[in-house]
Amino acid sequence: MNFLRRRFSDPNALGFLPDGYFQNIGGEEKEKEKEKVISSTAPTSAATTPSPRRDLGFLSNVIGKQEKGKYKTLLVIDDQHTDWSKYFRGKKVHGEFDIKVEQCEFAEINLSASCDHGVVIDMKTSRQGLHVMRTFQPDFVLIRQHPQSMEVQEDWRNMIIGFQYGNVPSINSWQALYNFMDKPWVFSQLSTLQEKYGRDKFPLIDQTFFPNHKEMMLKSGQFRAHAMQRYMDCQLGLSTPKFPIVVKIGHAHSGMGKVKISSHQEFQEIASVVAITACYATIEPYIDSKYDLRIQKIGSNYKAFMRSSISGNWKANTGSSAVEQIALTEIFKLWIDECSKLFGGLDMVAVDAVHGKNGRDYIIEVNGSSMTFLGENTEDDRKAVADLVYQKMNTLLVLGNSMPRSASGTSTSAASLKSEPQLSASQTPNSASPINRSPQTQMKTSSSGSSAAGVPLLPNQVTPTEDEDTFKNIKKAFSNIFGEMN
Repeated sequence: MNFLRRRFSDPNALGFLPDGYFQNIGGEEKEKEKEKVISSTAPTSAATTPSPRRDLGFLSNVIGKQEKGKYKTLLVIDDQHTDWSKYFRGKKVHGEFDIKVEQCEFAEINLSASCDHGVVIDMKTSRQGLHVMRTFQPDFVLIRQHPQSMEVQEDWRNMIIGFQYGNVPSINSWQALYNFMDKPWVFSQLSTLQEKYGRDKFPLIDQTFFPNHKEMMLKSGQFRAHAMQRYMDCQLGLSTPKFPIVVKIGHAHSGMGKVKISSHQEFQEIASVVAITACYATIEPYIDSKYDLRIQKIGSNYKAFMRSSISGNWKANTGSSAVEQIALTEIFKLWIDECSKLFGGLDMVAVDAVHGKNGRDYIIEVNGSSMTFLGENTEDDRKAVADLVYQKMNTLLVLGNSMPRSASGTSTSAASLKSEPQLSASQTPNSASPINRSPQTQMKTSSSGSSAAGVPLLPNQVTPTEDEDTFKNIKKAFSNIFGEMN
């Protein structure tokens, strides 16, 4: 009781309480004292026994809302140009849980993560001039924004680590999203595919990596020996010398951070720019292209596109361009299928290539779930992503261990809603999903295994009474709202 008075003395805590709740605090204690007097003078019956649900006060209303309207929370990290909630209306996970979509950008959220209780998101957004602040726990995450931005020089690597720490399922996996934060790291994986299939089947462009500006600077009026040799002896079958080349600074994407260099003097100047950015850089030969290629895979859905620049920019993804969907050839399918196996498997992946005027193709890079949709049928691509997310949610979110959330987004104790399912004797520990298995379930499984091996079991724990369970439920609920109890 003293804890509640201390907590409620905070003016910021008043927004979480229903009207008139302070009036009920003293009344509930008096009512309990009356019930104790009655129970001591009269025999106990079902009509006179106090109900745990009634003793919870306003929390009983929260739990009641949960049982009536249960849902799973899908967090979509994307800009507001696409309304992802409309693609999940009417869909239910396991035919029971609605899908509530929370959409925002990386800059609008902060999080805390626990290996036992998942991820808690604090979201602050602006919608139509109104500031919206919410706290919720996501059950599934879809990342459509680059975790590392070139435009505003923001790195959301810490967010990716937090989501992985909380073990929330996502598309693609957090391991893949983390690996995709640096394009040269992905390119190194593509090099192994070229070694496997050869340059004819997997024509990866020739590229050199520089960890900093030092190796890029001129020395005695010449390139470093290894860089000069690499581009003087160009193996692309072209008559052009080592220049022009393309310099990519840092995690370049969407046409940003890429510079076309035509001479030694320009290369020395761009190297001085790299020096003040504290970034790595890559250089690759400039391909006089006829058009760009994009091969994408969303789940089991394949598409191939051809993109030509209209504005005359050497980067077809900058300025005006014409996009046309083309047939998926066997060699295109080989590229995308092999790239989809990177980093343990990718649910969404796209391969970008250039078709040179010499008639040859050159694979430039690979993108993950943040890839841009091309063509006139982008709506079909978004629906394909929504179907993939819905399929993964039904597969990865186990119904038995799910914890419904209230309409306010505040999670309550699962013990007050449904008892935790037990593993049957025929089930093995590996049959339960690692994402949804609770520490209590793992303890029961290991205990049963010790008994089978002849090791005596620990003494049975005393089963808590109904009043103790009720107090624990209240404590957990208030800790989620106001913080941990002291």
